[in-house]
Amino acid sequence: MDEPLRLLHVVPTYLPAVRYGGPIRSVHALCRELAAAGHAVQVFTTSVDGPADSDVPLMTPVDVEGVKVTYFPSRVLRRLYWSPPMGRALAASTAGFDAVHLHSVFLWPILAGARAARARGIPYVISPRGMLVPELIRRKSRWVKEAWIRLVDRPNLEAAAAIHATSAIEAQHIRSFGWRLPPIAMIPHGVDDPPPPSKAALSADITAAISGGQMVLSFGRLSWEKGLDRVIAALAEAPSVRVVMAGDDAGGHADFLASEAARLGVSDRVTIIARHVSGADKEALFAAARLFAMTSLSENFGIAAFEAMRRGVPVLATPDVGMSEIVRDTQAGLVVEPTASAIAAGLRAMFDDPALCRRQGGAGQRHVIDHYGWPAVARRMAELYSSIASAAKPGAAA
Repeated sequence: MDEPLRLLHVVPTYLPAVRYGGPIRSVHALCRELAAAGHAVQVFTTSVDGPADSDVPLMTPVDVEGVKVTYFPSRVLRRLYWSPPMGRALAASTAGFDAVHLHSVFLWPILAGARAARARGIPYVISPRGMLVPELIRRKSRWVKEAWIRLVDRPNLEAAAAIHATSAIEAQHIRSFGWRLPPIAMIPHGVDDPPPPSKAALSADITAAISGGQMVLSFGRLSWEKGLDRVIAALAEAPSVRVVMAGDDAGGHADFLASEAARLGVSDRVTIIARHVSGADKEALFAAARLFAMTSLSENFGIAAFEAMRRGVPVLATPDVGMSEIVRDTQAGLVVEPTASAIAAGLRAMFDDPALCRRQGGAGQRHVIDHYGWPAVARRMAELYSSIASAAKPGAAA
């Protein structure tokens, strides 16, 4: 290994705030593997966990699997994760790092981290985490986000040493803004291996969900961006298919999905588990799934779909899912247009052909094992940090 790096990651929320979905886990997994490789990794974050706070010590480093995590309070403007104590800590300590990695956009910690890094001449990387998608910006809080982009995020992004995208689709979205950006480094998320088999008893709702036999699984946050209503609409043209949708409920979206299923007369084939699912419950859902469906309006990567592939479950995806190109190239499932008829045709083709699903699942599993282990991803990120740190040193070639 090259010289160990001193790395600061700034992220609005962190474990144990799992309600915020895949990015929470992927940022920690990256930091964990960087620390395991010998780098000195610190995380500055807030204790925000929905309307409450995580039960964690404040403003003192906590060891989380080798990563030093400091949680700061956010008392007001919590939707922006505003934290004056974090701002003071950034001002006092950023100069002691070789590189800073900022995760997300539109939120105050990213602004504070970028300003602190620039003020001290420390290079920084920004990972937009799938939030710089023009269509999603137009559909939600358009005027506020466009103003924030113009005044805050664009200057931060243009002054970064690098932008990190996890897929070609995300990189394309970022370039579409037409800004004068630094290089975009395309490095995927990694995927954890499944946990060892557990003898833990399953929850009653999971037992009920899998008792009907093989099904289509959608796993992750239940939110409008995930396009789960597309799957429900497709069931009207796929009468042999039932679906289980499991994950944290974002803004009461589970009720909307249930009402859509009732309106279309497919409630008997839709099971919604609106809560955080992990451990033996999660593994039982994947084990019972014939295929995994990810039909998001936009998805910079699609961690849950990669988790399915790692477990040998084939994937049906729509083109705006970042990992759809991998599904297509490796024949790990099907990529279909985001219409009810196209999704229904894909569901029928896969669900009604178990042999096809086994072949696709095996292809996806081999690909993920070979290319998406976290240690390999962390090595690529460390190479990026080393390159920007070297370029920032006095006397480095311009």
